[in-house]
Amino acid sequence: MRPTILLFDIDGTLLTTGHAGRRAMERAFARYGDPEVCRFRFDGMTDKQIARQALVKLGLDPTDAAIDESLALYLELLIDEVERADAASYRLHDGIREALDAARARSHGIGLGTGNVVEGARIKLSRVGVYEEFAFGGFGSDAEDRTELLRHGAERGAKHVGAPLSECRVVVIGDTPKDVAAARGIGAECIGVGTGSFTPAALLECGATAAFASLSAPGALEALLGE
Repeated sequence: MRPTILLFDIDGTLLTTGHAGRRAMERAFARYGDPEVCRFRFDGMTDKQIARQALVKLGLDPTDAAIDESLALYLELLIDEVERADAASYRLHDGIREALDAARARSHGIGLGTGNVVEGARIKLSRVGVYEEFAFGGFGSDAEDRTELLRHGAERGAKHVGAPLSECRVVVIGDTPKDVAAARGIGAECIGVGTGSFTPAALLECGATAAFASLSAPGALEALLGE
């Protein structure tokens, strides 16, 4: 079997945060004077893209320094929002723990492919005790563009499994059309999950290799593992 690299999205794919991330971002930009500035869909956007769009809506110059400053404030507030979220709304999705266990048993490279900056990913995943499951990743702090951050994740995954990237099977697991498009952009497979805002059918229409209601659905684990 070819060495396998798995790149999991976080929000809507691995877990639901009960909108803790959105609340933290809205609170961060409310400090700029407009609590309504983040009233747009975040699905599939990277943290830097969200910050850039909010700054533009505020009429501010979205320089790298301005984006970094706004995200630093967001991370401070994210800690508070994640700590305050109740267990009913902040949880891993069905089938995730089983998928991680099965991938580990097969020595697959288990990584992240997420628009979250590294520290945001750590904060969110530590709450549900799985951050240490991911040995590498591509993050929103690597690149603002999702395709490019996945490329970073795939390259790190290849080093982790000790094989040339060209010889690896790369699988992106995501819940939005942007995940699907970015996976296709690096020539990877994409397993879509309907645990976010899009149905499996919608993800298949966008070009997902396979799509399921969740990773606990019949056939999902086999598709993920390539069996």
